[in-house]
Amino acid sequence: MSAILAIYASPRGAASHSERVGRMVVERLLRRSPDANLIIRRVGVEPPPHIDAAYAAAMETPEAHHAAADRQALTRSEEMIAELEATDRLVIATPMHNFTVPSTLKAWIDHVVRARRSFALTPRGKEGLLADRPTYVVVSAGGVVSGDGPRQPDFVTPYLQHVLSVLGIRDVRFHILESLVRGPEAVHAAERRARAWLDLQLPEE
Repeated sequence: MSAILAIYASPRGAASHSERVGRMVVERLLRRSPDANLIIRRVGVEPPPHIDAAYAAAMETPEAHHAAADRQALTRSEEMIAELEATDRLVIATPMHNFTVPSTLKAWIDHVVRARRSFALTPRGKEGLLADRPTYVVVSAGGVVSGDGPRQPDFVTPYLQHVLSVLGIRDVRFHILESLVRGPEAVHAAERRARAWLDLQLPEE
């Protein structure tokens, strides 16, 4: 059965610009596949813990020698990777915090990007072990991150592009909602651009 994984990373939850547009993407996907299973992780309001010493120790121990404590340390990672394995479309909606991803989204990434589980170590470098799938990434930014004028750097999109490719996910479509601190008119303009992008990516049928 078709399945969608949605990762919402804003601490503002449903009130956030990124999650609103992320939900629009999910709604379009569900219209195309009404029977699809939907898995939602709101890492912005229910943050996963950062990896710790127990996780590091488990990763340094060969799987054949894992004790119960090692398996326990990897339980959350295993659960999150299993969600990626069980789905064939991915939606990530995140704000830009200080030019990059929020720490809560980084924590999710640290759990799912796992050597010998979600990617292999080969003589050619890291090779993803997960299936590619259409992935829609919505990024919200208070400032301007595109164009020729003064703007702030964007480390979110190149970082996520690379991280997802390590997993084997390369079909990634980005949209940035920008200038959101410039008042209601700027917000409405950003939302109009988001709808236009969505119409290109997932036209109404």
